[in-house]
Amino acid sequence: MSNIIVITFDNEDEAKKVREALKEIQHGGYISLDDSAIVVRDQKGKYHVHDELDRGVKVGALGGGFLGLLLGFIFTPIGGLLIGAAAGALIGSSFDLGISKKFIKDVEASMEPGTSALFVVIKEADPTMALAALKPYKGEVYQTSLDPDDEEHLRKILSKRTNQ
Repeated sequence: MSNIIVITFDNEDEAKKVREALKEIQHGGYISLDDSAIVVRDQKGKYHVHDELDRGVKVGALGGGFLGLLLGFIFTPIGGLLIGAAAGALIGSSFDLGISKKFIKDVEASMEPGTSALFVVIKEADPTMALAALKPYKGEVYQTSLDPDDEEHLRKILSKRTNQ
């Protein structure tokens, strides 16, 4: 089962740094991210959404690409692959399997200028490694789907910056 975690930060750069730290441990096989988004509200109050991965589009594009390749044997392999991937991505985006755009808008509305937020959907993780990766950062847990004990532990880790 996937868990969603939303963390807010009191500056514009911290969410990106935390996302990079999570990417590093993902490459090591300690965490599996299903979706992510970074929202920055700059000093002028303008919102910027970065690094958004839409699982529905990815799943649709891969499935559509495969179907297109199969159909391509009947027509042309490259044309079938491209048409299938594009159609699959379009269909996949309509399923909204990742982070809801409405939920991102709700969090944006609560952000002050000069802040950032990180949204992650985690499929699976080594809790020890994930928490260790978060220790150097300070943020506030906005919302999670973790069980209450794990959420409280995450809140404690993010409540203070620990240099490693």
